[in-house]
Amino acid sequence: MSIQFGECDFGGAPLDEHALEKASEILGRYCGDRQESYRGANVMMLYRAFPTTEEATKEVQPYALGSSAVVTWDGRLDNAADLIREVGGNVSDLDTDVAIAAAAYDRWGTNCFGKLIGDWAIAIWDARKRSILLARDFTGIRHLYYRFEKRRLTWSTVLDPLVLLADHPLDLNEEYIAGWLSSFPQPALTPYKTIRAVQPSCVACFTAQGQQQHKYWNFDRGKRTCYRSDSEYEEHFRSLFRRAVKRRLRSNGYVIAELSGGVDSSSIVCVADDVIANEGGPELNTLSYYDDSEPNWNERPYFSLVEKKRGRTGHHINIQGSNDWQPFDGDAPVAWTPAFSGKPTNVHKQFVEALTARANRVLLSGIGGDEVLGGVPNALPELADLFVRGQLGPLAHQLKAWSLSLRRPWIHLFRDTVLLFIPASLRGTQPAKTSHWLNPAFAKRCKFALIGYPSRIKVFRGLPSFQENISTVDALRRQLACSALRTDVPHEYRYPYLDRDLLEFLFSIPREQLLRPGQRRSLMRRALRGVVPDGILDRKRKAFVSRTPALALRASLAKRQGGTEVSVLGALGILDEENLAVEIRKNLSGEEVALVPLLRVLILESWLRSLMAKGAVAPKRPDQAHPLPVFEA
Repeated sequence: MSIQFGECDFGGAPLDEHALEKASEILGRYCGDRQESYRGANVMMLYRAFPTTEEATKEVQPYALGSSAVVTWDGRLDNAADLIREVGGNVSDLDTDVAIAAAAYDRWGTNCFGKLIGDWAIAIWDARKRSILLARDFTGIRHLYYRFEKRRLTWSTVLDPLVLLADHPLDLNEEYIAGWLSSFPQPALTPYKTIRAVQPSCVACFTAQGQQQHKYWNFDRGKRTCYRSDSEYEEHFRSLFRRAVKRRLRSNGYVIAELSGGVDSSSIVCVADDVIANEGGPELNTLSYYDDSEPNWNERPYFSLVEKKRGRTGHHINIQGSNDWQPFDGDAPVAWTPAFSGKPTNVHKQFVEALTARANRVLLSGIGGDEVLGGVPNALPELADLFVRGQLGPLAHQLKAWSLSLRRPWIHLFRDTVLLFIPASLRGTQPAKTSHWLNPAFAKRCKFALIGYPSRIKVFRGLPSFQENISTVDALRRQLACSALRTDVPHEYRYPYLDRDLLEFLFSIPREQLLRPGQRRSLMRRALRGVVPDGILDRKRKAFVSRTPALALRASLAKRQGGTEVSVLGALGILDEENLAVEIRKNLSGEEVALVPLLRVLILESWLRSLMAKGAVAPKRPDQAHPLPVFEA
């Protein structure tokens, strides 16, 4: 991923002439490739290149669109050929992605963004309108942050310069912290009150009069794809999934793919091998984790099936005994979003070695497959579709079938189906696993974030299954928004299951194609039979990790003084320290605890300490009443 940075003062005040140099120094740790800049009247833009496609190596940015606009672009256009035909004679297949995107803006204005398919973030200085436009792809895979105060706009694709170049310590955003403690916060939020992120699938326009943000694209709730036979759905899925993988193989170097032994990652690798063998492409390596000592989790037998099919062995990372995480380490580099900010673990060192072994710049991930292809046996959206359509006979039949499959009384399934239409506030939804750890006042202020931003089905907003699909995409957007670029081993994540064309198809077909009673991932398993090894497709469920993280967490807590102090979060009024101390003592004594929430608390505590040591955040509670402890840098 390349880096963008810029600043514009709409009030006419002069900009710091050294701002680009300061920003460049900060951003240099992310990518050491070439750097270019633009300076105009009250606007400056910086671009640091980290090209991951052959076309990107030829880009000259910031890109001048005649005398009317200047563009910086970080991304990959997947439908460049289609855009070239639509735009006309201004561009050709010899042009770079940034040139094609700029020509699309020149032709259609802000209406162009809905036509750009791929992973991207763009910033445009429009001299004619005296405006800055910031936009992101529909899932928000590329980040784009901004701070807009007193008619001065500063933006960047990473948070570092927005935090470090601020002229005062920043206030923490409570809602972000609450969202991070429960599931993930809204994608427009950052940990800092005055720094926001452009919403996925949105364009933000900034002028001297203020700012406006609107959605440029959304899924069509009225779109339906209906075939006469299962085989037609399978053929269509294979075609779109193959294209989704092919698009993400486009690279100027080696590509590495996560291979866990599950259906999602195995399918990506097997389809990618077929694409490369028949149509050409980069060399593909794989990266797998294993632990032969873990009774509940060992993927080696499964990813070995894929390696046998490929005829080659990938990188293997042994996580056995990976309990060396040291979160409260003042010498570790600070991260600007919550992260493991302690010393690098042995597992992380192996990960870095795997990526640097062949200078891999692209990493394929299976994130999203489980959520959009029926990996979770959730019958309720299908039952709700039948309910709103008034198809009582089929509803009764499916209630019985799902009741037998899930071993739940049909009346309970029907009750849960009806509850989908009830507002969350009336359902009494609570953050059950962590509510007793939280300060009651904080929990009350941030309840909606703590319960994961639930929504109810609305009768006139499309089929319930479609609305559930949109909620799934929103959850994935929140998850992706919390990712951060690495500085130790720069690389770009790509997600075949989040391909826009593929998702549009999956959201338009009957729900029973994706998931059937007793048949998780029905469409995927049927369509990829013969492509992916049967031992993978016929797995009842993927294994899960349990013992190793618990041991790592316990070892980390044992190294702390008494294992009970969480002073920063307590001083902020976020946690009830006494109740949390009880949970920590349970963990240290070997009792079962809510592992993931407790781990998030410790990560957040470690992260906040590192911010405090750097003086990046205001050392006071939101109510301004109690100063926080001071930590030495």
